[in-house]
Amino acid sequence: MSWSTDYGHSAIEFSVRHMMLAKTRGSFEKYTVTVDADEANPANSTVEVQIDASSLNTRDANRDGHLKSPDFLDVAKYPYITFKSTSLNLTSAEAGKLEGELTIRDVTKPVTLDVEYQGQSKSPWGTTNAGFAATTKISRSAWDLTWNVALETGGVLVGDEITVTIELELVKQAPVEAPAEVAA
Repeated sequence: MSWSTDYGHSAIEFSVRHMMLAKTRGSFEKYTVTVDADEANPANSTVEVQIDASSLNTRDANRDGHLKSPDFLDVAKYPYITFKSTSLNLTSAEAGKLEGELTIRDVTKPVTLDVEYQGQSKSPWGTTNAGFAATTKISRSAWDLTWNVALETGGVLVGDEITVTIELELVKQAPVEAPAEVAA
């Protein structure tokens, strides 16, 4: 069963330590999510995500420019960040571990997202909607994102661990009926 993303009620966000003191937060404004759900056997479901790296937004134009530069994402050379699931291991009726391959700057590494199923509901417009939340932590240096500055008090300007948080509201798509056979 195919599901489409309700982008008005979904988000892909991240946070990272700044100067080892506070967290800097950001999001990606443009992305596509493709979900093919097997409702009879959820473990057979697949997820693919393509993020437009240039849509990064931390609410600071100078920082965004630096993050888009070759020091970090190099969006001119690597315009997309992608995720492709490889397995879903259910830990309960409402939770699971979504394993997959995350590609940033042409470096692909395995990641595990902790996924929570938020439930389903009929909308006032007659659609069936489902909610999901997912989180993971990655080491940016594993994807060769190593730019940094040492602080005179010790530590570094940008932390290595990035927390990724995803909120998705999906809309069930009507099944596509095969065309009727025409008798000759």
